[in-house]
Amino acid sequence: MALPTLRMIGFIIGLFLLTIAASMLIPMLTLYLFNRIDDESAFIWSAIITATAGLALIIPGRPKNVQLRPRDMYMLTTASWVLVCAFAALPMVLIQEISYTDAFFETMSGITTTGSTILVGLDPASPGLLIWRSMLNWLGGIGFIGMAVAILPLLRVGGMRLFQTESSDWGEKVMPRSHMAAKYILGIYSLLTLLGFLSFWAAGMTPFDAINHSMASIATGGFSTSDSSLANWQQPAVHWVAVVFMLSGALPFTLYVATLRGNRRALIKDHQVRGFIGFLLLTWLIFGTWLWAHSEHAWLDAVRIVAVNVTSVVTTTGFALGDYTTWGSFAVLLFFYLTFVGGCSGSTSGGLKIFRFQVAYVLLKANLQQLIHPRAVIKQQYNNHNLDEDIVRSLITFSFFFAITIALIALGITLTGVDWVTALTGAATAVCNVGPGLGPVIGPAGNFSTLPDAAKWLLTIGMLLGRLEILTVLVLFTRVFWKH
Repeated sequence: MALPTLRMIGFIIGLFLLTIAASMLIPMLTLYLFNRIDDESAFIWSAIITATAGLALIIPGRPKNVQLRPRDMYMLTTASWVLVCAFAALPMVLIQEISYTDAFFETMSGITTTGSTILVGLDPASPGLLIWRSMLNWLGGIGFIGMAVAILPLLRVGGMRLFQTESSDWGEKVMPRSHMAAKYILGIYSLLTLLGFLSFWAAGMTPFDAINHSMASIATGGFSTSDSSLANWQQPAVHWVAVVFMLSGALPFTLYVATLRGNRRALIKDHQVRGFIGFLLLTWLIFGTWLWAHSEHAWLDAVRIVAVNVTSVVTTTGFALGDYTTWGSFAVLLFFYLTFVGGCSGSTSGGLKIFRFQVAYVLLKANLQQLIHPRAVIKQQYNNHNLDEDIVRSLITFSFFFAITIALIALGITLTGVDWVTALTGAATAVCNVGPGLGPVIGPAGNFSTLPDAAKWLLTIGMLLGRLEILTVLVLFTRVFWKH
């Protein structure tokens, strides 16, 4: 890779680091509001160190006449995620006095909107630390949307080509107009966050808890201000507000933009959105009725509890309302399956994404028809787009590496002495960016603090790979990438 290109990448990463340093002013102000100025020095020193590193990358200047190619964008994306996490972890080290491994794990979990945590005692924790965790969720969510719209289509793994609405003047030209898309998306993202804050506040949360949970819900990040997560608030209104905004974060933001630009039926007509919401509603009703039949909950309460937990897992948020692993083997296995589903492409959620299941169904149906009518020409369409070879190839490739990544990380974790249930569900929840795993250690009632450091680093790698859709990172380790 040429030196001017590396300088350009460094310049952009420097801007990201300055943004992170500036963002640390908000936790500082929060500490002043709560009269907890004893923790202020942690953010001051972290901001100074981060800003210094950012300035060191910016001061050499922006190279002239350097245009980043698609391959350079993959390097920029991966490097920026890693370096931003490396510096954003500093306040946690200084406040909590935890190891850098734990701080990096928590930060990567936050910025990849995974929601897995190693911290215990959140209820009395520093308000500056709590708001910083939620901000990492929020910044990571908007960062991923930008990447999903602008970069992933180049690898043909994000599926965004399938979701450009016919009436949008962007058409297939996402990259040339990405600056315009970014303005719209940031505005919508901020508006939804504000609405979430007001809704949680009205439902019974304090303003501080409301803003934290709003950021975590929209980003589908799942960081809470309580060890009990949403179970700390008994009001049903709080739970339904969380469901609404988790759903809002899991829908394609490009379709929000299309709706604002005049295509009022963009969300309603989209096959992915309809499939996603239909799948959730069906799961709520069936699973909620099952829980009602096997517990002492009233039917409506059972549906509410199921709706929160299922939506949290499917949208890869990570909130928990009680310990669903105590519901029996059927519930545990179902939640394990739901871990892989994910939300919509171009949203803040992780997982396989619902469109891949829909495309796979279209391909399966076409193949079965071909078996019955060997000479027939079967039309394969999804969302009014023909399924060409590129899309099919990307689907197969991504799904294969997705499964392989989970399997290898789980195998690596077992080598650290961790039981296979914790290893497998931990790897799955990391790569799918869900948050809690299964079992007594990392289940919804536990956390990741007791895992060995080696296991935490493996899970951290899994979070990064899952968030960046695996191929974006793997392409950096190919010989052909570095040839020219």
